[in-house]
Parts: sequence; C-alpha cells; structure tokens
Amino acid sequence: MLKKLILKNRTYRRFKEKIDIPKKDLVDLVDLARLTASPRNRQSLKFFISNSTEENEKIFKTLSWAGALPDWQGPEEGERPSAYIIILGDNSILPKIEKSYHEVASGFVAQSILLGAVEKGYGGCTIAAIQRKKLKSELNIPEHLDILLVLALGVPDKEIIIEKIPDNGNYNYWRDENGVHHVPKRNLDEIIITKF
Repeated sequence: MLKKLILKNRTYRRFKEKIDIPKKDLVDLVDLARLTASPRNRQSLKFFISNSTEENEKIFKTLSWAGALPDWQGPEEGERPSAYIIILGDNSILPKIEKSYHEVASGFVAQSILLGAVEKGYGGCTIAAIQRKKLKSELNIPEHLDILLVLALGVPDKEIIIEKIPDNGNYNYWRDENGVHHVPKRNLDEIIITKF
C-alpha cells in the first residue's frame, strides 16, 4: 500500500484549479505533520494554510516552478494549485545554533503531507525556490517564522511517467510533444552499494 502511494506521489505542476480542497482536508494534512517524527522532538514547525483565491494568488506570484523547464513559467490560470501549505520554522522555539533542525523536520513533514494528499486524491509540488521576503510581507507572517517550503496542492491534471535514466546519465525531467511529463529514476542496483 505504501509503495502505491509513493508511486502516485509525483511532483505535480498542473492541477484542476476549479476543484477546491476544503479547509478540513488541509487541517487533516497538517495533523499528519504534527504526528510526524521531529528531530529531538523539538516540534519547531508551524504551518500557514491557504485555499482562498486571493491568498493563493499572493503565494503563486512568489514561486518558481520548474528549473529543468526554463521556457515554462509555471501553471497557467485554470491549472494552478487550489491550495497551499507553507512550512515555517519557528525561531522562538529553537536557539539559532539548531536552525538545521528546521530543514530536517521540514523534509519529514513535507513527505507526510504529500502522502496524505495522495491518499485523499490530491497531488502536490514541494517548492523551495521562493521569494521569501516578498511572501512573508504579502501574508503578514511574523518575523520569528522562517519560510522553509511551500507545498502546492490540488487535483493533478497531467500524466507523469517514471522511466530509467538514459545511458547518457541525464536525470532531468522533461515533457514530450503531448505534454506528458517524464521523470528518469536510477535503477535500484545503482543506489545500493552493499553486495550480497
């Protein structure tokens, strides 16, 4: 069951924007984050959730969408996310020397949230290329909270195919002439270094 969720948990960048994600579903996803393991159990993360058109637009304008697709500026109107969860690091909880806990914890909770989203029939995209200062100002996020990641969420509106990395070693994702997104993945034999 978990492997099926992981296979469905792709990085979606086009969504059926008109299909709303209810606030209750977003709160349920944050609850999964709350229950996720946290380094030294510091629980130093906070979450900003949005499913309103106005806030979604403010968030969307601060994001970069696909580094491997330089000619694509992100989803167009009608295919944008219908919700976001912003993962924030609370600096009032952690001494400055422990800020790396935020980064580790944000990875844990991002995966939990995205797997939960897939289970609910949604998909998402984890975005770290963010105009953080602008977004913080737009949403009036308090100074002691650092923006770590933005999770864009919605009902996926694209096909993604996982395939083997080609012999030339190119791992960049790409789109074919039909808009199908291709994601090369290494073989299992390439990543396990222990010989049996």
